[in-house]
Amino acid sequence: MNDVAVLGAGMHPWGKWGRSFVEYGTAAARAALADAGIGWQDVRSVVGADTVRGGYPGHVAGATFARALGWQGARVTSVYAACASGAQAIDSARAQILAGLAEVVLVVGADSAPKGFFAPAGGDRPDDPDWLRFRLLGATNPAYFALYARRRMALHGDTLDDFAQVKVKNAAAGALNPYARYRKAVSAGQVASSAVVADPLRLLDICATSDGGAALVLSSMEYARGHGAGNPVRIRAVSTVTPTYPRTVLDLPDIATDSAAAVEPPSTGFRESIALAAYEEAALGPEDLSLAEVYDLSTALELEWYEDLGLCGTGEGAGLLREGATALGGRIPVNASGGLASFGEAVPAQAIAQVCELTWQLRGTAGERQVAGARAGITANQGLFGHGSAVVAVR
Repeated sequence: MNDVAVLGAGMHPWGKWGRSFVEYGTAAARAALADAGIGWQDVRSVVGADTVRGGYPGHVAGATFARALGWQGARVTSVYAACASGAQAIDSARAQILAGLAEVVLVVGADSAPKGFFAPAGGDRPDDPDWLRFRLLGATNPAYFALYARRRMALHGDTLDDFAQVKVKNAAAGALNPYARYRKAVSAGQVASSAVVADPLRLLDICATSDGGAALVLSSMEYARGHGAGNPVRIRAVSTVTPTYPRTVLDLPDIATDSAAAVEPPSTGFRESIALAAYEEAALGPEDLSLAEVYDLSTALELEWYEDLGLCGTGEGAGLLREGATALGGRIPVNASGGLASFGEAVPAQAIAQVCELTWQLRGTAGERQVAGARAGITANQGLFGHGSAVVAVR
């Protein structure tokens, strides 16, 4: 097996704190080191997940966090993969451990997000698909989320109340999470009465942008055993696959699909392929999962992930929600952390934060939101530009 141990997990609470992302990441790193019971000097590699909005230091996050913690000679790596940056950082750390380049690796991601919805950086970049979708379509992220919601309503009969119930479920879980930004239960009526942002989605259907940080201490299994961790949480698979040609479902920032006139579409879509690659590597399937943490940019997109992860069939996501299967206490809780609905997006940190939640759940230390008997979990956090992102953790 290519398992690596999760020795430590740490987070800085999400919110709008108005401080440097370096502060959040450093706090999360120190918490993860304390959780692992090791000193900063024991870390032989630092992998930082980058933010492109945090100024120049954000582009070299590995070195930024190593410097903030105090130079001690560790190798550094910095990765950027949009919302998949955290998963790519975990994958890089795992590869270094399995290659024998480092026994202990610190993975850190943090962000100080701007107010309001994400917008493109300044300047003209006609070769940048993300810039083009704003310039040519005026398609903000909420507009894109709304297109997917409309698609689900048209194809599968999902309703506005189905979307609202996703928020109700995640807010109830987030109210139990001390790291969440929003810790208050909401009703379907409150979702329905919130302002329309991009029809049919309302303000409470869409995740916010947030400040926050998350960190993990990963090690070889040999190091973990020598450190006294006989049965640690283990990362068993990381999927960072890209799409397969032709892509026949619109996926921003691309503003067109590929033609399927000459080539048949693949048997599975992009998001489905992310999960399938993770399952194959981990040698388990959706029936083996105890919980999942997914990328709920909007309430409708969470329902899409149920199907992409194989938790139910195509078009059955709303039904799975209605029967209570994905709520705390259900058959397969999804976003027991509260999800992005409760945290908001701190882009480089969020895929790492998902693995922090799996770690605490698999250890049995998640408190009031604990999933009983949790043994295996998966994360999903797709990044722009074809960045797959899924992590399988087991115990």
